[in-house]
Amino acid sequence: MAVVRYFECFRVGDVHRLGAWAVTEQQIVEFATVFDPQPRHVDVDGGVVASGWHVAGIFMRLYVDALLSATAAEVSPGVEEMQWLAPVRPGAVLCGRVRVLGVQPSMSRPDCGVVHQCGELVDENSVPVLRVVFYGLIKRSPAL
Repeated sequence: MAVVRYFECFRVGDVHRLGAWAVTEQQIVEFATVFDPQPRHVDVDGGVVASGWHVAGIFMRLYVDALLSATAAEVSPGVEEMQWLAPVRPGAVLCGRVRVLGVQPSMSRPDCGVVHQCGELVDENSVPVLRVVFYGLIKRSPAL
């Protein structure tokens, strides 16, 4: 049986490593062709750069795989801030982490708490490429 993280498992200052993702030209072009078909994302002759939305999607995939899939998560009440800090080009290897900024009981859902988090992706040279500050609604432990 998989370990499930509940609201009570999250503490201010906790850092969760999310793993890595290698970005390819094919991924950049395929994503952009469907969702963000600007020339800078699809014109391989000009040297493509990943769409910011693609980079955000990579963060989300790493976050789900490393943390959220084993968490009693409900929904996200929202994103407070998202910044694209540097271009992502083919060959980049992005590593992610999430830091817990705050925890508080939910005002509208007594069975849940709200976890305030800051996520980051950095490239293989430790250059930050994405920062996102967001909230997660997490169920409280049924054992309490």
